[in-house]
Amino acid sequence: MLVSQKCQYGLRAVFELAKHFGGRPVKIGDIAQAQAIPPRFLEIILGQLKQAGFVESKRGADGGYSLVRPPSEFSVGELIRFIEGPIGPVICVADGSQGKCPLRGGCVFMPMWKRAQKAITEVYDGTTLQNLVDEDRRMHEEYVPFYAI
Repeated sequence: MLVSQKCQYGLRAVFELAKHFGGRPVKIGDIAQAQAIPPRFLEIILGQLKQAGFVESKRGADGGYSLVRPPSEFSVGELIRFIEGPIGPVICVADGSQGKCPLRGGCVFMPMWKRAQKAITEVYDGTTLQNLVDEDRRMHEEYVPFYAI
């Protein structure tokens, strides 16, 4: 399963909001710059995430976007499903349309597809935005520029 560019942008946008959770709302320009997302595309994605209840916005000089719940309560899988739809390596497993398959009941690949779906789902659903924020902190703590040594 390939994650689309739109989905990657959406994940990076909410990740940036997760990094700032509990603080001031984050402006689109700041999110776009920090996560290398085209601002016009980011506006569309954030609008969709707002309509779905993942983020909220505040107008004005101190305005911007923020998460509606703590980063520990958002799984990557939840966000991917919203942006991409069902998670799965093939459509018949992802959307449960196995009954439409001409090989239904006799598909030798089905057990493998289901194992792959289970593994992917466990990783995505088992990873929260807080996990990513914590990993980002660890990565930056471990990095010491060669000139600082």
